[in-house]
Amino acid sequence: MWFKRLTGILPVCRSKKKGCRGPVGAAREGVMVRDKGFYWDLFVATLQLSAFTVGGGFVIVPLMRRKFIREKQWLDEDEMLDLTAIAQSAPGSIAINASILLGYRLAGFRGVLVTIFGTVLPPLFILSLVSMFYAAFKSNEYVVLAMKGMQAGVAAIIFDVVITMGKNVLSRKRVMPWIILTGSFAAVFFFDVNVFVVIMVCGAVGVADTLYGERLRKIRLGKMQAFRRRREEERKREEDA
Repeated sequence: MWFKRLTGILPVCRSKKKGCRGPVGAAREGVMVRDKGFYWDLFVATLQLSAFTVGGGFVIVPLMRRKFIREKQWLDEDEMLDLTAIAQSAPGSIAINASILLGYRLAGFRGVLVTIFGTVLPPLFILSLVSMFYAAFKSNEYVVLAMKGMQAGVAAIIFDVVITMGKNVLSRKRVMPWIILTGSFAAVFFFDVNVFVVIMVCGAVGVADTLYGERLRKIRLGKMQAFRRRREEERKREEDA
């Protein structure tokens, strides 16, 4: 339960595609029934992403966005942002962390096992193969040039991720995301602050901002309810008069 409260990511599948069907009975509300086709589809999707993602890290984010939001419709934009933030903040590879969160979001702990296996299998096989010929690869001029070309492509993809996903956050016209964005950039780029410290501070600011916003929402809701009660009492008095 602590994991659900912390992340807000619940194992519910929204897709209308094969494998995702409605809840079975009122007692299991929100728990979706999944067949073998769904688990196979989930495994193949993560396997393809892991096998054809060159560069790692944030390079996998736009591919996940295209696969799981546009094609599969398993997530929405806000869930993808939350998933990316948690995966990057947690220790370890962002691809593995994201696969764990995605699998749990769609199919609980069974989904976690499926997505982890699909994510780990391609690099395990490819790196085992490359390690056998590493001595020949590292001194090959064409391989070195190919790696440099890939580096340029990876930089472009990461830039696209920042623009695409950042636009969804900044378009809400709130001051706090701009403050966090500029403050984090200045701390890392100009003052060489450790990234871990920046992430922890930003997380604390986000929690405080959320709690403050929730408190304001409750206050406003209470005022609206009190105003409606007064109007209703006034209306009743006028009717009695």
